[in-house]
Amino acid sequence: MTWLRRIEPYLRPFWQRWSVLSRGLSLGVRGLVVDAEGRVLLVEHTYVPGWYMPGGGVEKDETAEEALHRELMEEAGVEMIGRPTLLSIHDNRRRFRGDHVLVYRVDRWRPAEPTQRGEILNRGWFALDALPELTTRGTRRRLAEALGAEAIEPHPFW
Repeated sequence: MTWLRRIEPYLRPFWQRWSVLSRGLSLGVRGLVVDAEGRVLLVEHTYVPGWYMPGGGVEKDETAEEALHRELMEEAGVEMIGRPTLLSIHDNRRRFRGDHVLVYRVDRWRPAEPTQRGEILNRGWFALDALPELTTRGTRRRLAEALGAEAIEPHPFW
């Protein structure tokens, strides 16, 4: 277990409180990237356990699509070509009050060199019937929703 994963549960309440006080509302993005073989791209962070679709927070003066483009480059080495498709919007209040997450599908992309600096432990392409054991329940749900197997549930997100 990385040192960030050990301290993250203790730091999260302070980070969330600061975010609510400084912004009142936060917005995040996640990208469903599928390769030619129908596999989905997932990442494992250094600071929190589990496998997720790549993504992160939308910064000040940044659109959601710009944030998705940045996060995909940083975390996964995926460069979007053209615009992604917005699939769903989720309220994440059960985990982080005031947080909303947009899930996009990225069909047109090309590989690039990841630009992250220590945030990602692993990245990989997985068939839907062979997801890593530690894929989060929310990620599994979002994948099922995006691929038509389940109705979209607006909250909780992860």
